Amino acid sequence: MKKLVIYTIVSLLFFSCKEEPKRTDYIINGTAKDIYNGVRVHLNETDEKGRDKIVETQMVVNEQFTFEGKMDTPTLYHITVNSVPGKLPIMVENSAIHVDINKAKISDSKITGSKSQNIYETYQNGLKDIEKEIGRLNSEMRRARSQRDMAKQAELKTQIEAVKDKQTQYTVAYINDHNEDIFSLYLIQEALKDPNMDVEKYRAAFNNLDASLKSSKDSAEIKLRLDNLYNTQMKTANLEVGKVAPNFKAPTANDKMVSLNDLMGKVTIIDFWAAWCGPCRRENPNVVKVYNEFHDQGLEIIGVSLDGSRGQKDPKKAWLDAVEKDQLKWTQVSYLKYFNDPVAQLYNIKSIPATYILDKDGTIVAKNLRGNALKQKVEELLKN
Repeated sequence: MKKLVIYTIVSLLFFSCKEEPKRTDYIINGTAKDIYNGVRVHLNETDEKGRDKIVETQMVVNEQFTFEGKMDTPTLYHITVNSVPGKLPIMVENSAIHVDINKAKISDSKITGSKSQNIYETYQNGLKDIEKEIGRLNSEMRRARSQRDMAKQAELKTQIEAVKDKQTQYTVAYINDHNEDIFSLYLIQEALKDPNMDVEKYRAAFNNLDASLKSSKDSAEIKLRLDNLYNTQMKTANLEVGKVAPNFKAPTANDKMVSLNDLMGKVTIIDFWAAWCGPCRRENPNVVKVYNEFHDQGLEIIGVSLDGSRGQKDPKKAWLDAVEKDQLKWTQVSYLKYFNDPVAQLYNIKSIPATYILDKDGTIVAKNLRGNALKQKVEELLKN
């Protein structure tokens, strides 16, 4: 009987004790001094658009709270506490982590037990001066905008870009100096959230990572995103002012294939438009006026129609009717494939009307000029 009682007590102790987290799990034990029972504490992540999303919510009980879960790779989350302003960045990894919440100033809370947190804090300390400078310049930019000081805005924009470039250099240098650390992979993943990231530098940093890091599933996804962004940016870079406009071939209404190089004049306008596009049709009289005034002096226009939308019963008829009605006398081409038009995709056209203005050598000298601005640019180029 005595043995049975002992066995029962041991069994109860075993089953009543909380199971220790597995080595592959994380557990965040928090201390929340002077925070009342029932106050909610949230573990949050940030999505690709910078929006906060709650991963888990727990309530404070006797100034304590706990989060548990499992991570594939160390990830930056942040903790928020109802009624406590601000948020606490925390690198969550599969380990036992302790958080001591500072109610007066949550950013001064202490985090221990996470190797990635230590690395993150070291990295962040190196960024402090740069981030302060960006904050100061952003404040000045808001003031300049409120005062409509365009000269000051242009000056500040240049300064902000220079400081952001400094930030990129610091981060890329950190990644290259810690190319065996998974936190470096995380930094590249975070950089991908910025559509204006310097993809060439981060791509080179990724390629410099240790082979053990590049063999993971996360690395494969990051590489794919880097490659896709690189290809997109290279495509856009070839369309910037100062670049030679890409040549193309497209069919006229009579299915005759013509090329940009065959049609270029002293000045050439590539005009992307469509019969269904109201702003395009309203701009057409201005384009007609410019063409009539300068065509004899060497101006050529190539109209690229993006007709072919699902809402058009007869796209070709709509296109040609619009050409006739708007008196567009210059060469018109179209694959009648809407925004899937090969020429539109070559020129990365996302909206219309859109124009590219080329000089006699086919170099892009301006984009998306309308009305009087278009006339002035054409006149200036023809004089030169």
